[in-house]
Amino acid sequence: MRAYGVTYDTGFPTAGTTTHEPFDPEVVRRETQIIRDELHCDAVRITGGHQDRLETAARHAADAGLEVWYSPFTNGLDRDELMAFLVDGAERAERLRREGADVVFLTGSEIALFTSGFLPGDGLEERLGVLADPVRLRSELPELHSRVNAFLARAVAAVRERFGGPVSYASLPWEGVDWTPFDVIATDAGYRDAAAAPGYREAVRAQTLRGKPFAVTEFGCTTHRGAADLGGRGDSIVEFDEHARPVRLTADVVRDEREQADLLREILGIYEEAGVDTAFVNTFARRDLPTSPDPERDFDMAGFGIVRVSAHGTATSRPGLPWEPKAAFHALAEYGRSRKGREAQ
Repeated sequence: MRAYGVTYDTGFPTAGTTTHEPFDPEVVRRETQIIRDELHCDAVRITGGHQDRLETAARHAADAGLEVWYSPFTNGLDRDELMAFLVDGAERAERLRREGADVVFLTGSEIALFTSGFLPGDGLEERLGVLADPVRLRSELPELHSRVNAFLARAVAAVRERFGGPVSYASLPWEGVDWTPFDVIATDAGYRDAAAAPGYREAVRAQTLRGKPFAVTEFGCTTHRGAADLGGRGDSIVEFDEHARPVRLTADVVRDEREQADLLREILGIYEEAGVDTAFVNTFARRDLPTSPDPERDFDMAGFGIVRVSAHGTATSRPGLPWEPKAAFHALAEYGRSRKGREAQ
């Protein structure tokens, strides 16, 4: 595997707020340095829906010596607004690249789900309703694929006019992406649940044989017992209010950091064997899902973060940072050290 890293959320917009509040550039600088120095990552995928935050985090990551995957992850835009966002982002990413950073630009993330105009429905809930109806989804797929690929073709052309580095897109399998105009094939669907487990290794291998580098832009699991079998649905056990704040856990679960750590090590081994180019663990932190000594309010159990964020914004092991490392953090640090050691031989 050429590069491994984590996703770093600068704030996914929802309900008038974001998933990274408050956004402190100095904390971001320290955390990107930790990603490089303690986790021994080669790369980081910088995600979010706020241009200035994306650029700030990307610059700090580049200063730390990380390869930057500049990854707009927007919510609630229409297609024209998303195109304008991508064009602006490509110009910012190109300035960073010309200053010497290694940058990959992604022309959006899961756009069919979070952007209006691809699936029926003005809002996310309506589009999720389409996905939940297999018959309706099948009927929508041909037109959906046409809309997605028409948009991405225009987006790639517009981005390449402004950005001189590699271009990819963080996809979902049912979007039917035509990868012809891209440099790297990439998927946000790296999660392995119980249903996918028997054929997971072979499915990953098949993706690496498509003639272009293959990247997994998201994989992992949450932090409760049984989360590995849920894959990307591990966060479905939390209920949010209208302000996107967690209210309660909807399942009686037990905290299990070891299960998360073990899964990450196993999946990284599969990716190495299969010849994956780049893989990003999801995610460094879920700041909107803080931990608590009260199991009924330990929302971190529904989070994919490799650190547990304090609801009070303070921690003890790293003064000034609002989190403590989980078992997954230490497992990735060990993996990164071992990987660097093998490369040095």
